[in-house]
Amino acid sequence: MEEFKQVHAQVLKWENSFCASNLVATCALSGWGSMDYACSIFRQIDQPGTFEFNTMIRGYVNAMNMENALFLFSEMLERGVESDNFTYPALLKACARLRSIEEGMQIHGYIFKRGLEGDLFVQNSLINMYGKCGKIKLSCSVFEQMDYRDVASWSAIIAAHASLGLWSECLSIFGEMRREGSCRAEESILVSVLSACTHLGDLDLGRCTHVTLLRNIRDMNVIVQTSLMDMYVKCGCVEKSLSLFQRMVKKNQLSYSVMISGFAMHGRAVEALQVFSDMLEEGLEPDDFVYLGVLSACNHAGLVDEGLHCFDRMKLEHGIEPTIQHYGCIVHLMGRAGMLNEALELIRSMSIKPNEVVWRSLLSACKFHHNLEIGEIAYKSLGELNSSNPGDYVVLSNMYARAKRWEDVAKIRTEMARRGFIQTPGFSLVEVERKIYKFVSQDMSHPQCKGIYEMIHQMEWQLKFEGYSPDTSQVLFDVDEEEKRERLKAHSQKLAMAFALIHTSQGAPIRIARNLRMCNDCHTYTKLISVIYQRKITVRERNRFHHFKDGTCSCGDYW
Repeated sequence: MEEFKQVHAQVLKWENSFCASNLVATCALSGWGSMDYACSIFRQIDQPGTFEFNTMIRGYVNAMNMENALFLFSEMLERGVESDNFTYPALLKACARLRSIEEGMQIHGYIFKRGLEGDLFVQNSLINMYGKCGKIKLSCSVFEQMDYRDVASWSAIIAAHASLGLWSECLSIFGEMRREGSCRAEESILVSVLSACTHLGDLDLGRCTHVTLLRNIRDMNVIVQTSLMDMYVKCGCVEKSLSLFQRMVKKNQLSYSVMISGFAMHGRAVEALQVFSDMLEEGLEPDDFVYLGVLSACNHAGLVDEGLHCFDRMKLEHGIEPTIQHYGCIVHLMGRAGMLNEALELIRSMSIKPNEVVWRSLLSACKFHHNLEIGEIAYKSLGELNSSNPGDYVVLSNMYARAKRWEDVAKIRTEMARRGFIQTPGFSLVEVERKIYKFVSQDMSHPQCKGIYEMIHQMEWQLKFEGYSPDTSQVLFDVDEEEKRERLKAHSQKLAMAFALIHTSQGAPIRIARNLRMCNDCHTYTKLISVIYQRKITVRERNRFHHFKDGTCSCGDYW
């Protein structure tokens, strides 16, 4: 910068406007430059033109000063300086980062006035801006009107859908791009596709994307490698994720966090704690996300002492203040271990006000241990927080039903109806021949309904020889035993397993995803099916995996 100022002093003697423009560009766009100094040069130019304004706008955007970039564009308009196709991509980038949809749409209007709506770089910037501002329909409108699309166009539209969690649409657009065949997928597109595979549990496409990455990218950076690890973990392949993790030359905090959380999801708490220990030995400082993974691992495996020790260590050794999520983990860990009074005491002594997550964790633990007294305290506290989660009502209703307090069940159900709450129906998704099929409990609408229920009948016949007896305590309705057994028979997970057994070859693994936690009866049922039919069955319930094989489950029946 000092040498640049000396050059500037020499240039001042020449009074050459061309040199002034280059001075502005060098100072505004160089990594070592200064926007303040560039601005001082810019203000000395009597009649700055399009190039000078464009340069300063780009410089402000690069320096993350988006407001100044927009103010400078206003000045450009006031002075009557014409904008061009280099002006608008930087301005749209500023609007995208500020999430300023109104300013972005006004700039889109200027683009039309200047007749630049067909410029490729401008169109790509518009797709990105509308996507970042959550206006996905406008992103798609720009994309669909393009005469020619380059790889940046596809990357922008896929990223726009990914930013809003529209994962199925991401994969659909990626498929369209591959069919068109004019562009080769770049790293950013493949990372978005991996995220979609992760959220949808699409292991087959995730593997194909991994192969594409290996073919096209010689040295995958730590972000791509971590994305691959995350995909395999959340698609049920923790061993593959571990293999990638062990081969990483350079690991960062996020890599360790993904591996720790991955082991936690799969109930492998001891390995999660070992990875955490390795991270500390490598000298990497843990953050609140890492500790959340560690506490989740202890929670999923019932490691009470280890969990409480890590909770204290987080505060005392690493100076991390517990968040609501950390407290929720510890309350749930203590609650599942039967320490309900201690969990209630911890909530009342928290340094931050307990929210719905914490009270809901306690309520869930009370349901597990059939403790109505503390359960009612948790439920009342949720009511004081104006909780609008129908699940809270359902849990207490089920606790009353187990205690055969049918009048209280009726009161809870009436209150749910009065407030317009609808219980979330349980469903199971099963992957068969690269397609996803959905089943809901008591489902009679499937085209192959007859064959599925015939398979259920065969399964139950086999189960009798294994000593299976339906756990009708799971059916919390005031009906007779026969109807309870019929209701259990048609749980969504059992329908999904029956469908998979019909349509997959002998010995092929079965993969199921659920939106709600499975009941004890389905857990016992699935363990026995895995040994009778010699299948490995993986069930994902929200953020938790169960691996059933040879009559056992990876959770050790704890969860």
